Amino acid sequence: MSFASGISDSSVVPSEFHIDPHGDDANPGTAERPFASLERAREALRQCGSDQSRCAVLHSGTYRRAETFRLSAEDSGSAAHPVEWRAAAGSEVRLIGGVVLAASAFEPVRNAAALARLDVTARPHVLKVDLHGAGVHAIDETPVKFRGAPPLPELFFNDERMTLARWPNEGWATIAKIIDPGASPRTGDESGKPGVFEYEGDRPARWNTDAGVWLHGYWCYDWYEEAIQVASIDRQKRQIRLAGPSHYGLHQGNPSPRRYKAINLLEELDQPGEYYVDPRTHTLYFWPPAPIANARIVLSTLKEPVLALDGASHVVVRGLTIEASMGDGVQVRGGEDVRLQACLIRNTRERGVTVSGGSAHRVEACDIHHTGTGGLLLDGGDRKSLTAAGHGAVNNHIWRFSEHQFTYASAIEVHGVGNRVAHNLLHDAPHMAIGIKGNDHVIEFNIVHTVCTETDDAGACYKGRDPSCRGNVIQYNFWHHIGKPMGHGNAAIYFDDGDGGDRVIGNVFFRCGDPGMGSFGTVFSHGGHDLVAENNLFIECRRALGSAPWNDAVWAKALRGEDGHFWTKLLLQDVDITQPPFTTRYPALVGFMDPKPGQPRESRAKNNVMVMCGQASGGNWRLNSSETMVIDHDPGFINATKGDFRLRADSQVFTALPGFTAIPMEKMGLYSDELRPRLPAREWKYPPPVQAAAPCGH
Repeated sequence: MSFASGISDSSVVPSEFHIDPHGDDANPGTAERPFASLERAREALRQCGSDQSRCAVLHSGTYRRAETFRLSAEDSGSAAHPVEWRAAAGSEVRLIGGVVLAASAFEPVRNAAALARLDVTARPHVLKVDLHGAGVHAIDETPVKFRGAPPLPELFFNDERMTLARWPNEGWATIAKIIDPGASPRTGDESGKPGVFEYEGDRPARWNTDAGVWLHGYWCYDWYEEAIQVASIDRQKRQIRLAGPSHYGLHQGNPSPRRYKAINLLEELDQPGEYYVDPRTHTLYFWPPAPIANARIVLSTLKEPVLALDGASHVVVRGLTIEASMGDGVQVRGGEDVRLQACLIRNTRERGVTVSGGSAHRVEACDIHHTGTGGLLLDGGDRKSLTAAGHGAVNNHIWRFSEHQFTYASAIEVHGVGNRVAHNLLHDAPHMAIGIKGNDHVIEFNIVHTVCTETDDAGACYKGRDPSCRGNVIQYNFWHHIGKPMGHGNAAIYFDDGDGGDRVIGNVFFRCGDPGMGSFGTVFSHGGHDLVAENNLFIECRRALGSAPWNDAVWAKALRGEDGHFWTKLLLQDVDITQPPFTTRYPALVGFMDPKPGQPRESRAKNNVMVMCGQASGGNWRLNSSETMVIDHDPGFINATKGDFRLRADSQVFTALPGFTAIPMEKMGLYSDELRPRLPAREWKYPPPVQAAAPCGH
C-alpha cells in the first residue's frame, strides 16, 4: 500500500512520521511504511531533537480511542519549530471516542417483557444490541438529578446524533398545576422535599417507574433546566412526585408555562431515530432511520476528552475530525501557543474544545457542532494582576452547541483576562451564544443569530454578577433574530446584576430582543451602570437600550453580600478592587465599595442610530437627542432585503449624526484563507425590514 505525505516539497520537514490505521507500529513510520498508532508516532517524535521541525501526518481512516490521546510538555516544540499533528492532504481522519457497531450486532427484539413495553407500532422496527458483546462493560448509574445528558453511551448513525427515546417527540409537555413546590436548595432549603405536579392527559400512565423515569424540565425559570427522576405516578389523580427537589423549587418563576419532557423510556421509543439504553440489562434498543447494512453506527464510550494537551507548548493540530466522545472533544491545559486549526469537532456529550490556563493558545477555522454542553471555552490570564493570556478563538463556525444542557452552554465562553473572540459564526441554540467572565476581553467581528430560541430572561451575549469583571469591548458584531416573546424579556447583550465597566461599539442589531415585562432592551443592563453604547445600529428592535436600575437600598445589600450576591468575596477576596492594578486600570472603581447616598448610577449612549424601532431607551441610559438618530424608514442601506445593513455614502445618517462612523459589516463573520478555503453559504432567508413603523421615542 502506498501513502502520499500530503506535504509539498517546499514544506518537507526533517522529522516526519506517518500514521495509518492499517499500518504497523513495527514499521519505520515512512509514507510507504507508516505506523499504526498515535502513541508510536509520539514516541518517535520525542526521540528527535527539539532544534528541528517535527511532524506527524495522519492518513485517512478511523482511529478509535479507548482512552485519551495525551500530549504533554515532553511533546512540545519551540516557537521556531512547532510540532505538528496534521491530516494528510485530502484525507478524512477521524478520532472517535466510541465503538463502531457492525450491522451484525443488531438483532430483533424477542423478549416478551421488552416487547410489551414497546408501542405496538414500533415492535417490528426496533432492534437491540447486547452492549457487553459490543465491548461496553460499564455504564454509570444515572443520578437522581443532573444537568446535561445522562451518563449513558450516545448513539450516532451516519454521523448524526440519534434521539434518546422521549415524550413528547417534539417540544414540551406543560405542567397543568403545581401541587407542592418542594424544597428550593438554591435558597438554602436543604430539606430535600420533592415537588409534586399535576399533568394533563394519560401518557405518563404507561411509564414504568421501576425501570427509571427522568423528566428534563424548566421547573422554575426559563433560564435554568435540569433533569430529575420520577419517584411515583398517581394515575388516578394524574400527579407526578419527583424523587428530589428542583434547584429553585417547582414554581412559576417566569410567565410562560412550566414545561418538561420524559427521556430514555422504552415505552416512548416510537419513531425512527430514537434509541433506549437499559443499564440494568446492558441492552441498547434502536429504531434505525434507514437500513443499517452499510450505515456508519458509532456508540460513544470514552468519558474523557479524545485529545488532551497538558502543559504542551508550540504544538499545531490541524485538519482532524474529533467526534463521538462522552467527554470533551479536545482539552488544552497550561502550556503556550497550542494551535487547533481547521479541525471538525462534533457529536460530543460535553464541550467541543476546552482551553484552560497557559497563554497564546488559538482555536482557528474550526467547525464545532452538535455538542452537548457548549462549543468552546477560552479561560486564561491572571485576574489578580490583570495579566492577559492572549488566547484567541478566530474564524470558527459553531452551531447546535447545547444539545443536552439547554442553558448556560454557550458557543463560546471566554474567562480570565485579555482573550479575543473574533470572526466567528455562532447560531442555532435554545439559550445564549457568548458568555463573558473576566476582564479586558475583545469580542469583535462575529455574526450571531437564532439563539435564545426557547429561553427567557436571557441574552445572546451574557455577562454579570461580578462588577470586578470589566474593561471588555464588544464591537463590530452582527446580531440578528435573537430571542422570542415569552413574557419576561430577552436581549442581544445582557449585563446582569450590577454589572458594568464595558463598551458596546459599532454593532448591528436586527430584530433582537423583547421588552417583555417592561425593562428589557436589545442592549440591557440589570442593576448596573458605567456602560458605554456607542456608534451602534439598531433595526426593528422593540427597545434599543433597556435597563432596570437598582436603588441605593438594593445596591447596599449587594455590597454587603446579601440577597444571593457574593460581592464581598468576589470584589475583595478573589481580587481586590480597592487597590491597584484595579483602581489604576479602572478609575471608576475608586470608592465603589463606599458609594455616597444618591450618587448617580448611569450608563452612556452616544452616536447610536435606531431605525424602525419601538423605543430608543429606558432606565438609566443617558443619551442626548443631538447624539442619537431615530428614524422610521430605511436611511440608505445598501441592501436591507438581503441583510446588508451597511450605509451608502450618501445616507442621511452621516449628515444628521456627524459623529457616526461607517460600520464595517463586510468584515464580520467568517473569512476564507488557507485554513478555511471555502465558506458556508450565507443565504439571507429572512423577511425584509418593514418600510414604515411607529417612530422611535426616547
